[in-house]
Amino acid sequence: MKAILNFVVLFLFVVTTFASNVDTLVVYSKSMHKEIKNVVITPDSYSKKGKAYSVVYLLHGAGGNHEAWLEKAPNIKTYADLYDVIIVCPDGHKTSWYFDSPIDSKMKYETYISKELVAEIDTAYNTLANNKNRAITGYSMGGHGALYLAFKHPDIWGVVASMSGGVDIRPFSLKWEIAKRLGTYAENPKNWEENTVINLVYLLNGKNLKILFDCGVDDFFYDDNLRLHNKLLERNIPHDYIERPGGHTNKYWSHSIIYQMVFFDNFFNSKSK
Repeated sequence: MKAILNFVVLFLFVVTTFASNVDTLVVYSKSMHKEIKNVVITPDSYSKKGKAYSVVYLLHGAGGNHEAWLEKAPNIKTYADLYDVIIVCPDGHKTSWYFDSPIDSKMKYETYISKELVAEIDTAYNTLANNKNRAITGYSMGGHGALYLAFKHPDIWGVVASMSGGVDIRPFSLKWEIAKRLGTYAENPKNWEENTVINLVYLLNGKNLKILFDCGVDDFFYDDNLRLHNKLLERNIPHDYIERPGGHTNKYWSHSIIYQMVFFDNFFNSKSK
């Protein structure tokens, strides 16, 4: 009992003495002709004249915005200090699904996140500007977005994770305004087939991207995540897959990010990455 109390006291001391800084960075998207807000968390050790930092991008789910992660998992401010990284939380629109819409030129969030935002972060902050020091993850729609962007752009991100991700959007053709981004499935099946994560496995070579994804067994996306896991096994694509009790909830995501930050930290500090 004494050991447990000592650990709790130490943990509380560490948490209360960390002093990460939370900024809002406004980036103008040339592709969409608008300004977009992004939360940027720098660790207490950060100095523009000091060392360069790895960057973790956190994507929100449907209905969220750039502040969603701070609300759902406030401890991410602590993780910036614990792992000495910069954390970036973009506003990906409430229902962008993080791809460039083939039917709406005002919705180009693949271009925004993978090109415009990454370039601006590397310009405005002291970063290690290479894929070996960039990670990306997200929950729900953001989980789809993280895998989608990393599968298509392994030159940008060297490690990716997803929690409760909508890894196959086709069974949900009437939900979350996906049809506004792709058109109806009946009239535009090609758009759906080409923009669902589970159909992008062919892009992977099993070498240039570290992958982790997890989903609660009570989640409505569970079956899709299990199918993605099995498909990666069939293709001999190395990856880490976790399933555990839980649903599509903040409690699940705030727990999941703990494991994923450890996964990212191991990647950043690996000599063989």
